[in-house]
Amino acid sequence: MSDAVMLERIAARRAELDLLEEQLVKQLAEVRGERDELVVAERVVQRISEQGFGEYLSLAPAPEAQVGGRSVLLIPTRGAGIGPEALPDDY
Repeated sequence: MSDAVMLERIAARRAELDLLEEQLVKQLAEVRGERDELVVAERVVQRISEQGFGEYLSLAPAPEAQVGGRSVLLIPTRGAGIGPEALPDDY
């Protein structure tokens, strides 16, 4: 294998790794952002619990949640005897 071919392969692989690095940096930033949101959510739940409002958390309907900064519908876990009526109205 000639030096030119080897250098070409090395350059191609380096380009692939540079692209992968960019993707991982972006993904890491998203993960850190979501982790920071969870820290804030934990603090809010702790404050609510400390103020004696913890019992209301289980009574309040929670049709939507935030995941990675995006709103998502919460749906119940599938199980025996659970039909479509268990889904949120917006589903």
